[in-house]
Amino acid sequence: MSLTVHVYYTGENGSARKFAEEMIASGTVGLIRAEKGNEGYEYYLPMDDINTVLLIDRWKDQAALDAHHKSDMMTTIAQLRSKYKLRMRVERFQDI
Repeated sequence: MSLTVHVYYTGENGSARKFAEEMIASGTVGLIRAEKGNEGYEYYLPMDDINTVLLIDRWKDQAALDAHHKSDMMTTIAQLRSKYKLRMRVERFQDI
């Protein structure tokens, strides 16, 4: 059973895209992808909303996602989200 999480980051004046670019350039995305149980971590740009970036985040199971949420990466993500003044909307899907 795997879990897929859609996180919509929304800000003003391209800040969501700058956030995603910094996540990649800083190496944080690479560290997250290397975490045990991570099956995918990709950013996408919605065609009809230039102020939003969609993150599709996939995990092997709830335990892997819980471990990620307790990792140092969450502090980095929260700091960058604050830096770019982003709002979040989250959708969660579970493969059966």
